[in-house]
Amino acid sequence: MEIGHRIKELRIAKGLTQEELADRAELSKGFISQLERDLTSPSIATLEDILICLGASLSEFFHEEKEEPVVFGFDDYFEKVDPKLANKIEWIVPNAQKNMMEPVRLTLEPGGSTYQDMPHEGEEFGYVISGEVTVHIGGKSYTAKAGESFYYVPEKRHYLTSRKGAKLIWVSTPPSF
Repeated sequence: MEIGHRIKELRIAKGLTQEELADRAELSKGFISQLERDLTSPSIATLEDILICLGASLSEFFHEEKEEPVVFGFDDYFEKVDPKLANKIEWIVPNAQKNMMEPVRLTLEPGGSTYQDMPHEGEEFGYVISGEVTVHIGGKSYTAKAGESFYYVPEKRHYLTSRKGAKLIWVSTPPSF
């Protein structure tokens, strides 16, 4: 961590000049200038005095927020294969169950593949990448082909089937996979 850079950010955020910060912390403007350019290092006591003037604590100052990843590739995916139902689910956003929605890539194998789910609160959306699926909701069935999407509120028993196989993106909120 560049202590000087972080102090400068806090000083600017508070709308203080180097001279104003130096006066408040009973230090010289030159020291603050050297500190902000990482040419010198403060003692712990001096750093605490500066941070008090900037309205921050040592723990806040040294706390670095972890940047959350935004883009995910194949190495990040987690998959589950269900040979009994002839399907494969790939979680395409790691740890998505902590989010409000959970996108997965669902592959239904040719020859009578199924994906089943029980009624739950939320919403479900699917986009068929290739093949064709039949969406069964309660006692009704709907067909979606490549390039088409489907959306429903999963209040009834619902499942997907495919005779010829299909690949689709599926988003569920809240996560239910």
